[in-house]
Amino acid sequence: MKEWNKEFSENCSVILIGMAGAGKSTLAPLLAEKLGWEHMDTDSVIEGYYGRRLQGIVDHLGVPEFRRAEEYIISGLGVFRTVISTGGSVVYGPKAMERLKLLGPVIYLRISSETCLSRVGSGDDRGLAISPGQSLECLYNERIPLYEKYADFAVDTDALSPEESVVKIYNWLKSKEVSDFKDT
Repeated sequence: MKEWNKEFSENCSVILIGMAGAGKSTLAPLLAEKLGWEHMDTDSVIEGYYGRRLQGIVDHLGVPEFRRAEEYIISGLGVFRTVISTGGSVVYGPKAMERLKLLGPVIYLRISSETCLSRVGSGDDRGLAISPGQSLECLYNERIPLYEKYADFAVDTDALSPEESVVKIYNWLKSKEVSDFKDT
């Protein structure tokens, strides 16, 4: 598989990262449709690997072991022409993020802490990899620098509709496109 070289083409994927509630699972199929590509939800891949719902996996393994398992599974992905929506905790796995960055541009779906709290609530039954006793706000603040570190582009999804967010991402991707992939 060819490494992504900062030029958007048919030979790469697009990776969506961000907090729970940022819109990754909503935007991935919309963006994939606009590109004529497939979409993949890494949480579903993990659920398939373990044969149970994400929250059950997190509860059974505990947060540190879940993060190791997530990193292991994601670091083995090999897809192209796919919009990949990731779990919010993927940024804790350097090997997983290294692999994703090889596959294509990483788009950070940014939301405010207020929007995150209102959309996610307590986070019960979301498969949220949050340590016992840790608040969602604390988790949010812990992850923001990691999302920013890995992002090639960011979109404020709490300020835009899903359709507007997709157009913004699509236009950015088109600006990074190699000439043989552009519409004729």
